[in-house]
Amino acid sequence: MLPVMFKNSWFPTVFDDFLNTDFMPRANATAPAVNVKESKDAYTMEVAAPGIKKEYCRVSINNDGNLSVAIENKAEHKHEDKQHHYLRREFSYSNYEQNYTLPDDVEKDKIAAKVEDGILTITMPKLAKQETATKAIEIL
Repeated sequence: MLPVMFKNSWFPTVFDDFLNTDFMPRANATAPAVNVKESKDAYTMEVAAPGIKKEYCRVSINNDGNLSVAIENKAEHKHEDKQHHYLRREFSYSNYEQNYTLPDDVEKDKIAAKVEDGILTITMPKLAKQETATKAIEIL
């Protein structure tokens, strides 16, 4: 038995009013999906970039101290065949660039990135927490 889905006219509006605000802007439809994980030692950002080569990815810290991620994808699907003329060719060019504000506890000099299996993984180690020892202060 298939589930029945009722269409209510108020349903989309309630969520649109809640989600489409300046506080929570709508995501860009062409932007890749991004996952961010936190462990006790680091933050890890995973950016979906299927079929992308590492040569087309740029990860840097910009002048404002933010993480800048840029991906340029140039894919051209064509076959050179002298006996036939083309009725259709497919070209795909897409660029993505986004700046992310880093948490204060990221060690910016040790950020690392790699591309593997269609995922750009950026590892951002946390600064080592300095132990604050209690110290008695003598009152004079």
